[in-house]
Amino acid sequence: MSDDLNTVGYLNRHLRTGDTGIQDKVDDLINACQGSSENAALYKEMVLTVVRMAQADRDRWDAKIMLQTIRELEQAFARLELFKRRRKVTVFGSARTPISHDLYMLAKKMGAALARNEFMTITGAGAGIMAAAHEGAGLDNSLGFNITLPFEQRSNDIVRGTDHELPFKFFFLRKLFFVKEADALVLCPGGFGTLDETLELLTLIQTGKSPVVPVILLDLPDGRFWSGLVEFFRHQLCESGYIAESDLNLMTVAHSPDEAMEHILRFYSNYHSARWVDDQYVIRLYRPLTEAAIKQINEEFAGICKEPGFHQTHDSPSESDEPELNQLVRLGFVFNGRDHGRLRALIDVLNQPHNQQNHGTA
Repeated sequence: MSDDLNTVGYLNRHLRTGDTGIQDKVDDLINACQGSSENAALYKEMVLTVVRMAQADRDRWDAKIMLQTIRELEQAFARLELFKRRRKVTVFGSARTPISHDLYMLAKKMGAALARNEFMTITGAGAGIMAAAHEGAGLDNSLGFNITLPFEQRSNDIVRGTDHELPFKFFFLRKLFFVKEADALVLCPGGFGTLDETLELLTLIQTGKSPVVPVILLDLPDGRFWSGLVEFFRHQLCESGYIAESDLNLMTVAHSPDEAMEHILRFYSNYHSARWVDDQYVIRLYRPLTEAAIKQINEEFAGICKEPGFHQTHDSPSESDEPELNQLVRLGFVFNGRDHGRLRALIDVLNQPHNQQNHGTA
């Protein structure tokens, strides 16, 4: 028997309840809760997944992991619904940075700059850089994703005990929400944890597992923490062929909060967001592009398309789940799903004022 047939047999044995009565009961349960929801089929599959685990009577530790994961996800979704549609920026950095250090003041000014521009600041809710960013942003513009540990672990004074603090038991779920909720990522100098987060974020964006957003490596005006790392990337990774040179587009070094803020605001000056719609990658824009810009894009970025052609439209019936975004212009193409560094460069072109129709160019 082939490997494919073995895989099919495994799925048939392990991904079914084996009891049509249970299936009917699950259908009735979900229909009673959200039968008219577009997500009803997804909810049914979630419940059936738990049913299959109960039928198999998995190890208790496995069951507790699954329970805690589902519980934390649901609690996080519910809490973050309070802040839906607000732009957010996740700020990373060392928890060991003392209040007297220049980097503490840098992070505090970064939080204040984000708040002035109506962005919320997300951090791990701890001390050091995290506390500084929240101090600058203030409670109304802060979210803290705290990690609960066996020993005493306190969130910072800004978010502790408020609706703006969200505790996590599992690091992997906490990391998920750091990225999922972020419209930009700002990384200040730090230790192994900060470097781990930096490389993981770049990997997620490079591989398309996370949307392309601004990744700002923030340092002091005379700091060499990030510029030294980027030089290592360029000379050791690019020249050895471990990454493409265009992958360096995924990050930007900034030496002040104002410079970092400028990069973020420029990124969202015309670009709004993007999503997959069937086999099309759809970029949503505030303003339409000129014919000259479309021609330039078709020539310059043809290499990132599996099929030739970028197409601009002013409506998208297939995106009916987000009606509040109907007024946005769409730029659709069949993305190869690989060249995210080049995709980042494309977004820069879309944000150039002379490429937009209401900037004096028809």
